[in-house]
Amino acid sequence: MPQRPIRSIIAKQKILTASSEITVAEAARLMKKKALGSVMVVKDDGRLIGIFTERDALFRVLAEGRDPKATTLADVMTPHPQTIAPDKPFGHALLMMYDGGYRHVPVVEHGKPVGMVSARDALGPELQEFESEMQRRARIGEILG
Repeated sequence: MPQRPIRSIIAKQKILTASSEITVAEAARLMKKKALGSVMVVKDDGRLIGIFTERDALFRVLAEGRDPKATTLADVMTPHPQTIAPDKPFGHALLMMYDGGYRHVPVVEHGKPVGMVSARDALGPELQEFESEMQRRARIGEILG
């Protein structure tokens, strides 16, 4: 698994990008809609300038008493995050996350985001199967409930 190229991990991935001028509340709604834990913040030309994660929402917004409807991503994003190329091995990204103490690494090609790897990807297909099964059981529970 650690030798798998990142490109294979992000092949079917949906990515979420946004302008640094949108509010935290708007970003949170987008993240919820796409079921993603982060948004890559880009300039008008599509180049990556930052990342905003669910942990940023918790620690930099809620814990600091900021208003999510008035706070923009520019105010609370991590600017210029470390990135990785899609042809690098996944183990490289895991090492970056471990050394840096973060859970997401944007995958960038020619300065533009093409995907995101996260600590969750280390569990790979097994986790996805488990999540699908749990969602299936939850739907059955709602129907029977």
